[in-house]
Amino acid sequence: MSGRFAARLVVSISHADVGQRISLRRRLPTGEYSDVVGVLESWSGGALTVRRRDGELVEVPEAIMVAAKVVPPQPPPRRRPRREDG
Repeated sequence: MSGRFAARLVVSISHADVGQRISLRRRLPTGEYSDVVGVLESWSGGALTVRRRDGELVEVPEAIMVAAKVVPPQPPPRRRPRREDG
């Protein structure tokens, strides 16, 4: 068995997923990959717009998308346990 790992890149989102939280992998001009996770705000004119949790809008040309899927909503922030002041 070879030590190489081969991942299968699949785009499993569609225009109907606008409004859903997605994870998207894109290929950059350098040949590297970059991930974008957030809510799919729009998909038109050959580009997707994704709003990250910090509010930043990221536009991704459809042509550089290599994988994408719908992911569960972001979990609520964790609360720290209260400290008892004694």
